[in-house]
Amino acid sequence: MLIRPTDVSELPVLAQIFESARQYMRSTGNPTQWGSSRPSLDKVKNDIHLGHSYVCINNNGEIVATFAFIKGEDPTYKDIDGKWLSDAPYGTIHRMASNGIQHGIAQEIFSWCKNQQIDIRIDTHAQNATMLHVIQKAGFIHCGTIIVDDGTPREAFQWQSPQI
Repeated sequence: MLIRPTDVSELPVLAQIFESARQYMRSTGNPTQWGSSRPSLDKVKNDIHLGHSYVCINNNGEIVATFAFIKGEDPTYKDIDGKWLSDAPYGTIHRMASNGIQHGIAQEIFSWCKNQQIDIRIDTHAQNATMLHVIQKAGFIHCGTIIVDDGTPREAFQWQSPQI
């Protein structure tokens, strides 16, 4: 699988992927994490312009998933009911979504992010059983609960990069 920066012209494809992800969340008992409109396309467009948005391309050349990977402090993670594994520099995975057709994409994304040689933080809704499973399967450690910008709680995880 090829992972590369997103081009702004691909925004309509990303909109379809996010809608597929929202439908999947609703069908698996997680109707509130992204509701009917999150993430906003303005937020995604901003990710693209800042160089934080990436797409996953399958062997047929199709975009099958997207995510944001943002290096540096994330204000959302400043306060945690719990404790981070470390205060080392980190990157954050946000807005990870797939079209639901190809399996194993989360592990591909996690592997790509881990190759950036930086600690990684990620969060998800307590009702997002699929994400909770793949996050923990990838070796992320649960660190506590954070509150996101809409005032709701998220389960927060961290993966520590091996010291070089």
